[in-house]
Amino acid sequence: MVRAKLFVPFVYCLLLAACRKDGPEKDPITYGNAFSLQLLADKAAYKPGEVASFRINRQLAGNWKIRFRHLDELILEQPVSGSTLKLPLPTPDYKGYLVELVELAEGKELVKAAIGVDVSSDWKKFPRYGFLSKFGSIPGAEMERVMEELTRYHINGLQFYDWQYKHHQPLAGTGALPMQSWTDIANKEVRLNTLQQYIEMAHARGMKAMFYNLAFGALKDAATDGVKEEWYLFKDAERKQKDKHPLPQPFFKSDIFLTDAANREWQQYLIDQNKQVYEALAFDGYHVDALGNRGALYAYDGRQVNQARDFAPFLEAMKTAAPEKRLVMNAVNQYGQGESIASAPVDFLYTEVWHPNETYADLATILANNNYLGNGKPSVLAAYMNYTLSDNPGYFNTPGVLLTDAVIFAHGGTHLELGEHLLSKEYFPHNNLQPRDDLRTALLNYYDFIVAYQNLLRDGGDWNSVNLSCTNQKMTINQWPPVSGNVSLLSKKIGNRQLLQLLNFNQATELNWRDDRGQQQKPALIENATLRCTLGQTVRKIWVASPDRLQGAPEEISFEQQGNELVFTLPSLLYWTMIVIE
Repeated sequence: MVRAKLFVPFVYCLLLAACRKDGPEKDPITYGNAFSLQLLADKAAYKPGEVASFRINRQLAGNWKIRFRHLDELILEQPVSGSTLKLPLPTPDYKGYLVELVELAEGKELVKAAIGVDVSSDWKKFPRYGFLSKFGSIPGAEMERVMEELTRYHINGLQFYDWQYKHHQPLAGTGALPMQSWTDIANKEVRLNTLQQYIEMAHARGMKAMFYNLAFGALKDAATDGVKEEWYLFKDAERKQKDKHPLPQPFFKSDIFLTDAANREWQQYLIDQNKQVYEALAFDGYHVDALGNRGALYAYDGRQVNQARDFAPFLEAMKTAAPEKRLVMNAVNQYGQGESIASAPVDFLYTEVWHPNETYADLATILANNNYLGNGKPSVLAAYMNYTLSDNPGYFNTPGVLLTDAVIFAHGGTHLELGEHLLSKEYFPHNNLQPRDDLRTALLNYYDFIVAYQNLLRDGGDWNSVNLSCTNQKMTINQWPPVSGNVSLLSKKIGNRQLLQLLNFNQATELNWRDDRGQQQKPALIENATLRCTLGQTVRKIWVASPDRLQGAPEEISFEQQGNELVFTLPSLLYWTMIVIE
């Protein structure tokens, strides 16, 4: 269903038409041409002590070895040959690692391929959320390709978007006797066996499978399925106008009429429907959608309701009814997040970002607020890139996507963007924009990076302020938030480590994260910048890592310290570099 809470039906018709253009199938996200050499893992995440299987995309000839690291610590180094490798993983829980494939040639060691490894017993510590949006008749080989690619990006949870028969009756048939196929809200075919196979594939790869549905949606025929008039929400206390989310027909089955999420009879009705879903399909939980702030709304008895507050009893009821199942809820532009969602039994916080949260600084503020409201729960942002550019077929603007990802990742969040294709609109089947090869390559590095260094990026710590300057005029540094033409600094203390993260806006044409028309410029590469910082501790070691360099491998660098003054040379900065001072 449409998620753009600011959309009008006419715009949505255009969007749908764009999704249904005749012509060749759009290029999928692929890493096949991104690197000449690739390490591929059999799972997106592993249990502690599990054995990970890796495949190399060609036979190795020459002198090669594997390095296995936690942060900059070398855990294992051994020769490797052939095209497969099995690696017993350590037993500590919630740790990130980097596997490097290193070639020894002419007396030099070169990192030729790398891959992150997440060892976590539960996805909710470090969620990396993706999506699926096509559930018709799909060849098995195509499904395998999609899932292998999402595994390569370490996506450990999937939102099954618009799979449901009706919002008030998500499964067609019963749990014991489901229909073999049906149509979704947009009259697209959904096949039961496609859903079942995708869920099985997700579980085999260490991913959670979450079914999507509104908390409060009913179609026009809901009365025939047992939905009572007393459960709806109205625009007025006199019940003259039901609240509805209009959708253009006949493209869609029906408008979506809003029910009262706090109504206990509605809750029980939906619980019973969800039981049918869980009986027929091995989903791990329920991704609960909402529609943002809809203004004044009234229950059947004339009482004005507070939807933002009422999400809490709804989520509690869903969890009580199925305690073993997971919950995630969309706080549209933060609506309901502080009032109820963040403290409810959700695995992590999920925010769909809209106007007026337009800037990079706004993304950082949402992540900081979520961390506070959720008492440290991680966050996923649904933030749709190159939005207006995506009204027509074309390509994503690589600098726009990477700068936004760098901002989100450096602040400890993740970005809902990867599925059968890269996401640009809130209607997930929309697929007008394709990633160029440079973006495909970079995204592999970025997702490896946030896995390998998740214990620095997403595992606690305290933001602080460190005085850092460049003494050889290679860059101008400012404290966050960003300034066009400058490099922005984020500082965080975690354990005995001081993190300095540099985000490069030296060529930024704007500071709006969406890069709406795809005009953001690539930063100018900075090399060998001499940096000076004031730090009132004795430094043992400095190392740096960047998703833009050496496929994320860490590099120890030399430094001089006199009193509180520390001087060192940064090898390079393109979009994002992390400096770790120990």
